[in-house]
Amino acid sequence: MTKPSPGRITPVILSGGSGSRLWPLSRALHPKQMLELIGERSLIQETALHLDDSALFGPPIVVCNEEHRFVIAEQLREVGITPAAIILEPVARNTAPAIAVAAVVAGPDAVILSVPSDGHIGDPEGYRASVKAGLTAAADDRVVTFGVVPSRAETGFGYIEEGEALAQAPARQVAAFHEKPDAERAQAYLESNRHLWNTSLFLVRAGFFLDELDRLTPGIVAAARQAVAAGSRDLDFTRLDGNAFSAAPSISVDHALMEKTRRAAVLRLETSWSDVGSWQELWQQGEADEAGNVLLGDVIAEDSSGSYLRSEGRLIAALGLRNQVVVATRDVVMILPRERSQEVKRLVDRVAAAGRNEHSLHPLVHRPWGTYEGIDDGDGYQVKRIVVKPGGRLSLQRHSRRAEHWIVVRGLARVTIDERVFELGANQSTHVPLGSVHRLENSGSEPLYMIEVQCGDYLGEDDIERLEDVYNRN
Repeated sequence: MTKPSPGRITPVILSGGSGSRLWPLSRALHPKQMLELIGERSLIQETALHLDDSALFGPPIVVCNEEHRFVIAEQLREVGITPAAIILEPVARNTAPAIAVAAVVAGPDAVILSVPSDGHIGDPEGYRASVKAGLTAAADDRVVTFGVVPSRAETGFGYIEEGEALAQAPARQVAAFHEKPDAERAQAYLESNRHLWNTSLFLVRAGFFLDELDRLTPGIVAAARQAVAAGSRDLDFTRLDGNAFSAAPSISVDHALMEKTRRAAVLRLETSWSDVGSWQELWQQGEADEAGNVLLGDVIAEDSSGSYLRSEGRLIAALGLRNQVVVATRDVVMILPRERSQEVKRLVDRVAAAGRNEHSLHPLVHRPWGTYEGIDDGDGYQVKRIVVKPGGRLSLQRHSRRAEHWIVVRGLARVTIDERVFELGANQSTHVPLGSVHRLENSGSEPLYMIEVQCGDYLGEDDIERLEDVYNRN
């Protein structure tokens, strides 16, 4: 962890959500901010790149779920972003405690910009110019938030009501915050010219933020300070103390601070914006054909209109659809009316209640060493496709209830089985007996592709006893 650069804004990227409204693409262990939903980069990559301006911003502080740490670190590395810190939340406590721990790490004199990791910005230059324009108000110990002039009567966003102009132009006093409205109220907000979409962006001096939050909602700041002070380093990550952080109330920064403080200011964000929070919103953001369909992946649509059809592999063939959402992944096909896209969580809850794992896991599972994907299974066996990055090493481990067969398809593998250490190349294979101590490593300079066949009376991922792990996993 490095200290933020003085004289520049310290971005705080919040990446704690599960994105259940975009299921089945977004899942608990690989949520929407890590997905390429608009464009060729993930949402968190785009968020970080919008803040990659060394004249205005220092390196970001990222606050995330500890289960997401390796994927987030790798995605930021892919786009050349080196964070000042990646802070791991031991439990979910909403945005107020998350921003508080980042403010403690940044230091009282730092000006921080709290940014959700899952927003879509249309004009990065206009976005940065708007943030820069808020610095005067932030220097006067205002909590500056940013709103977007609504382009439609949207019921899926919260709103900020503008008040009187402030001396720190172009900032205005916040008159009120409004929850997601019904259709009639949303239309009134659209026509008022003083109600803005709430982007959940906050620009503030860290010391003032902590003082004001502590005054208005006691308990959060003390827990945040203790969680940081008693925390520890874990590779490239900052682990918060679990007991201390758990003592913080679970509350949003809107409820804990923004709706209570008299020091809230708002500026208009000079760019288009979306929180990418629903399939309806992705339909709005997509490139539609002449019938109003947004078609992504392997899709054939006939006599259909106003629909969002997205395939992550298999062919979608649709006839006669009107205003529908169809999303096909390798393991799930979801269909619903577009206007009911805010209700996806009902399906997620049903899947979880049925004891299934499609709400949390993708077929393609990311690990710090690479990925694996289930491609077949049956009574007493399952088959996985495994990709190990150059230099990647699986843990030294053993299984009590299964044996494994490894077949190298491409690349060079270094294999440990009990006392033997040897290499396998393409078209070579080996058997890992039940109970043996084993490890797989990529000893080449290219990705290692292999097929693993597991056989046994129990094939769950919890039948792994890790004896040594370079990634500090349990």
